[in-house]
Amino acid sequence: MQWANRLVRDAEGLDPHILQKADFYVRQIANAIAPSNFVLTNPELLRETLTSKAENLVRGMQMLAEDIQAGHGSLQIRQSDSKMFEVGRNLALTPGKVVFENELMQLIQYAPSTATVLKRPILIVPPWINKFYILDLTPEKSFIKWCVDQGLTVFVISWVNPDTKLAKKSFEDYMRDGTLAALDVIEKATGERQVNAIGYCVGGTLLATTLAYMASKHDERITSATFFAAQVDFTYAGDLKVFVDEEQVSAREREMSERGYLEGKKMATAFNLLRSNDLIWPYVINNYLKGKEPAPFDLLYWNSDATRMPAANHSFYLRNCYLENLLTKGDMVIGGKKLKLKSVKVPVYNLATREDHIAPAKSVLLGSKFFGGPVRFVLAGSGHIAGVVNPPSKMKYQYWTGPRPTSAGLDTWLKKAKEHPGSWWPDWFEWIQAQDRTEVPAREPGGGKLVPIEDAPGSYVKVRD
Repeated sequence: MQWANRLVRDAEGLDPHILQKADFYVRQIANAIAPSNFVLTNPELLRETLTSKAENLVRGMQMLAEDIQAGHGSLQIRQSDSKMFEVGRNLALTPGKVVFENELMQLIQYAPSTATVLKRPILIVPPWINKFYILDLTPEKSFIKWCVDQGLTVFVISWVNPDTKLAKKSFEDYMRDGTLAALDVIEKATGERQVNAIGYCVGGTLLATTLAYMASKHDERITSATFFAAQVDFTYAGDLKVFVDEEQVSAREREMSERGYLEGKKMATAFNLLRSNDLIWPYVINNYLKGKEPAPFDLLYWNSDATRMPAANHSFYLRNCYLENLLTKGDMVIGGKKLKLKSVKVPVYNLATREDHIAPAKSVLLGSKFFGGPVRFVLAGSGHIAGVVNPPSKMKYQYWTGPRPTSAGLDTWLKKAKEHPGSWWPDWFEWIQAQDRTEVPAREPGGGKLVPIEDAPGSYVKVRD
């Protein structure tokens, strides 16, 4: 494998995208043929197989058959004991109400836990390729609960798990019927036009797009924007670009045209391949060779709870962002408007995570320079999930603060940055307070003007792929 790695690394005259693909797949092969993945070359597995007279392999093959059946013919590796978790029973428990719904989303408003709250509500725009409850896993890990406990009025979008009927729902539809519709509802429920918005991952890309569109319409309802591990420029989008070229995007579009959506497990498999030594091969060994059920782990249960993506929306996202990188070029067109990120003048809190394999820190940092207003760039320890979902009580990891970044790169920025122990959440809350410290009496969901539809976390989030 060292020979293969050198062959790729030293290749000359090849297209950079071809080189990136070759390097990625050589790494996948190396991970797959590691000695630990085979009974005869893994001493622990060999001992267990001999001691149990291969009963571990019999159990493992039964689990393998079950996982293929669960994947309807494709292998769907279980990463957690799914029987131990249920959304609304021991996940996504922060009290609240669904105060609005349409075809694309339910809007949840959380019940207050303080007597007074900051005047400006918070709107969270999560990714639609995963479910929002990554920010409300358990009470101890919940970013949403922590925000409520700090005295914030929190609203979150819970995206629908779309089916064939929603095939033509576009990126623009997600902006209009998602973010913009939520702003209308928040004003009805609270009487407030000014909102602090948060976008996570592709939800952040949507939020940035929405902000540029709103700027073109002189709509100033979002007064600050926070981005969690979100990309607006895709020059350094990392190994996910391996899956995005004209040939692959066209093939994906043909596949989606048959059903009207992309199956969630397709995207989940791509994400798992980015960290195959963490998210694939340990479970192959544990499940199929040792014959053991994986341990219950809330985060990995969420990781497997994938959602479908409407064909029109996903095609637009792949082409406009990954393939052509139009947003930061000023060439993305939404609602007949060419969008300019430089016209976004609101204060921005731009969070990257140092070991991110989905939105690389280098990519998030570069995106900072395209906004037209003040940007606070913060780098958190760990990766795309653990770096974001890092409650202060755990005192895990660290974060760095420093000057507004330039295109000089992450290493240059880090030389001038200051390291802080623990979670970045309190730093962000201080930044939110600095935008406007005005407090008002706490607000109940719906504010007496909207009739709640059902209890949080709502029904949309419970629809499985």
